[in-house]
Order: sequence, then structure tokens, then C-alpha cells
Amino acid sequence: MRLALAAASLIALSACGLNGTDGDGADSEATAAPAAPADDNLADSMASHDPAQGERTVPEIPDSEERPMMQAQVVLDRQGFGPGVVDGAMGMSTRNALRGFQEANGLEATGELDEPTRQALAQWDNIAATRVVRIPEAWGKLTFTPIPEDPAEQAEMERLGYASLAEKLAERFHTTVEVLAALNPGGKPAGAAGAAGTPATSEPTATPAARGKSDAQVSFRAGQLIRVPNVGADRIAPGTIENPDWQRTLQMLGVGSEQPEVARIVVSKSKGTLRAYDGEDKLVALFTVTSGSEHDPLPLGEWGVKGVAFNPPFAYDPSLFWDVPDHEEEQQIPPGPNNPVGVVWIDLTKEHYGIHGTPEPQTIGRTQSHGCVRLTNWDAARLAEMVTGSTKVLFEA
Repeated sequence: MRLALAAASLIALSACGLNGTDGDGADSEATAAPAAPADDNLADSMASHDPAQGERTVPEIPDSEERPMMQAQVVLDRQGFGPGVVDGAMGMSTRNALRGFQEANGLEATGELDEPTRQALAQWDNIAATRVVRIPEAWGKLTFTPIPEDPAEQAEMERLGYASLAEKLAERFHTTVEVLAALNPGGKPAGAAGAAGTPATSEPTATPAARGKSDAQVSFRAGQLIRVPNVGADRIAPGTIENPDWQRTLQMLGVGSEQPEVARIVVSKSKGTLRAYDGEDKLVALFTVTSGSEHDPLPLGEWGVKGVAFNPPFAYDPSLFWDVPDHEEEQQIPPGPNNPVGVVWIDLTKEHYGIHGTPEPQTIGRTQSHGCVRLTNWDAARLAEMVTGSTKVLFEA
């Protein structure tokens, strides 16, 4: 049984510096995205359509190069072992994902794409690293507004939606604006006639464009063909999501409804990971997280899941932040993917603590939090579909 927090219920979240209530809708930009025509999949029109196991497809626009690391990342992501942003680079989150996959498959947990791991991943070698999609025409009717840094200015906005079409695309495909730019040199999919340049091979650095504050160097438009990381597992089965706004959020994030039910979650402070186990105690998911800081340490111990708030607002209380002057005014920050807790809040039995998303996916595992456990929006949304009221949560050193 999936959990939800009633819209009228109040969640006291002071350790993370907020009070939240269940939001009344998904990000407004998502409402304009059309559903895929397939009757058995309510994902958006850019949903993945994978070949059957053992079959291969010939793309109309073949990629200009092999991308073995990105291919491994998209497979790991599909299997529940989140590599963070899909960028084709071996970083901390990818190493964690590899360790999770290795542990789940009885391999030595090296965190490397070694030969035994390559062999285990080979059953999905017909899943391409990238695919070409067409940006929905409906996105041309959307309005994107830069997100101000000042909480008071944020509070005046109706929603903290995506700041640019490029940012919206990046989150849909679990990557960054920089990676999308590299996959589409000259504004055309790599491998297409007239495309120039080669994709970056190093991990992108965080820039203002990564949050969509400025996309001056990246230009995408509705109706355009673009190459994207081939993230999948985005099938939304009809009748499985009761909240239509949350369904649109899942579409927006490329997250499917078919997730395993988890019996326990283990968050490791030292490893910077969240591991999810099913009722048979099998590891079924692993995500890199940000958890606590020197000023707001992770509360070690055993907890439970009280409920899940979809698209929650954020009650900004300066007195709860050690790094914010107390004289600043309290603010009610509206919901949306750029909300400080992202698109979802998983409320825990430890008062004021929860597991939530973030507006800055490229910072996961690299910056500190105000005590709570932070994931990318897409990983947090996936986890929200896994937990129940009986899920146990362990915070360990």
C-alpha cells in the first residue's frame, strides 16, 4: 500500500529548515506534456521503446560514437542503481551504483566496470547509450521563469518550476544541460548530417545553466530532434497512480510506476548511499545521497516511514538554519522541481526528518545538507513509489 500525506496535514521538518504540506499538483510545465499514445504506457511522448531481449534495432540516426560508460550508466539507472546524473563519466555516484549492482548480483564490489561486471551487464547490451527524441510541440506553449536566489522573491512566485526548456529536458533524461549540449553539437543530434564537434568526455562542472538560470549557450526548442541519454524504466501502468498531478510528475522525470516494494532502507553516512532491500532482504536499489553535516548531523538510529508528500511547499524559517541570519523573515516557498526539497518528501518517524529531492542534482554527494537525506528528484520520486508504511529505515555511521 503506497502512502500519501493528506493536503491538510502538517509535517514538522525543522531539522531541514521547513514545514511542508502535501502539494496540490505537479510542476505546471508537466501538465502540457502529452501522454504517449500506447494504451499500456502513460509515460510522455519521449518514452523509451526498448527492443526485446536479444533483439537489436537500427536507429534512423546512429550515434557518432560508442559511449560504453554512458551505456553502463543507463542500464544501471534502469535496474535501480542510480549513477546520479548520466554523463558518461566515472564519478562517485557511478562507482556507488556499480557496487550496488555488483552486490546484488553476487560479484566482488569493486566499484569498477571490470570484466565480471561487464559480463553481467551484457544481457542489456542491446540497450543503446543514447536515443533521439522529438521535444513535444506542447512545450512551445510553456513559460519558463528564472529562479531568484532570495527566498522572499521565491515566495512571490506561483510555482518553482523549471527555469528553462533546457533544464526541463536535462531532468527528464537524468543528466545536465552541458551533457545535452555535448550530445547535440550545433543543435543537431550527434551523428546527424551537419552535426559538428564531439561530446565532452569529462564530468561536467556545475554551472548556472545546470539549474536553468541561464541557457544562453544552449538553445533547444519545441519540435526539435535531439539526442539524449537512453534512460528508461519509465512505463506508467494505467490505474496505478491515483494522484493525477503526481502521475504528471513521474512523466516529467521519466520515472515509471513499476517499482519494487522495499521492506527496509539503510542510509550510510560514511558511504553516502541509500540502499533499499525487498522483503527477501535482497538489495533492489542504491542511490548516492547527501546526508547531514557537521552542524546538522544525520540522526543515527532506526526509524519508520510515516507518509509521503508529493510536490510539497517549503516553509522557510531562518531560525532553523545555522547559516542564515535569524532576522530574515519567514517565507512560504511554493512547490515545484526547484523547491528546496524538490518534488517529494518522505516523512520519517524521527521528528523533523525526511528523505527528499533537490533542485541541484549535480551536487548530490558533494555538498552538505541540513540534516535530512537528499537525492536527485528522479531518485527520490522512484523511492517514493517503493516505500510503504511498514518500511523500516536505518541511519548508520
